[in-house]
Amino acid sequence: MSISDKVIITCAVTGSIHTPSMSPHLPVTAEEIVESAVGAADAGAAILHLHARDPATGRPDQSPSAFAPILGALAERTDAVLNLTTGGAPTMSVAERIEPVVAFQPELASMNMGSMNFGLYPMLDRYNQFQHDWEADYLENSRANIFRNSLADIEHAMKACGAGGTRFEFECYDIGHLYTLAHFVARGLVSPPFFVQSVFGLLGGIGNHGEDINHMRRTADRLFGEDYQWSVLGAGRHQMRVAAAGLTLGGNIRVGLEDNLWAGKGRLCVSNREQVETARKLVESLGLSVASPEEARAILGLKGRAKNRFSKEKETV
Repeated sequence: MSISDKVIITCAVTGSIHTPSMSPHLPVTAEEIVESAVGAADAGAAILHLHARDPATGRPDQSPSAFAPILGALAERTDAVLNLTTGGAPTMSVAERIEPVVAFQPELASMNMGSMNFGLYPMLDRYNQFQHDWEADYLENSRANIFRNSLADIEHAMKACGAGGTRFEFECYDIGHLYTLAHFVARGLVSPPFFVQSVFGLLGGIGNHGEDINHMRRTADRLFGEDYQWSVLGAGRHQMRVAAAGLTLGGNIRVGLEDNLWAGKGRLCVSNREQVETARKLVESLGLSVASPEEARAILGLKGRAKNRFSKEKETV
């Protein structure tokens, strides 16, 4: 099977959407994040999308010092592509959110393509007991807060994060975000291949209906033609249904506990590995093949593991 027929599985290991009280399986400490990420990579995830958290409270932490032990350990234990978030959490400033990427110059970083409402507060209807004081307020405040990603913010983040050769996972939560990406492409701020991650089912963004998924694909095809790789993620219980729809349209897929805590009705997912294993079975059941990390690097035009500021590997001449 040629490299063009390979499917890239991304695993988003912990994120900033869910709070620790929602699942005992959500990795919080650096050690838990590393172990969960390694398990996902062993199961077939070519890309690990990474956030960090305060080990005592589980609160999202975007400081380089929080990422350092995670990146150092993963650089030694897996060859998966390490993808650092610049989304952080909606409560953080853009300057705070891009710090780890500027510091560590990874192969890949997320790049949010527009400001939006990012409603987490409906989760309060399902959870009313919390281990930590910050959790309920964090969810409730999403009712009034806006996840800021202005055009000026995006331009600054692209220039600051791309200076070290980092490429981007362009997170597009709605159709307008694709047009924003096209604007920056036309200005020459980013070059192909573009890795477009379409996000379905978060309150404030596009829904997860089949027509929404088709609309995203058609629009991206029209704007970017052969110059992009498309991936899909479905928020919550629709995760695998969205993945299946994306695969039938020729896309790559993202899974992980950042996006969904559940393995089925009333059953919590016990690990990121479990979700990747399910995703891999889905890929292979369709007669497709899972991309290795090196194949993902070739498909996405990444600079390689040796050219970052955390890997212990030495660049060869």
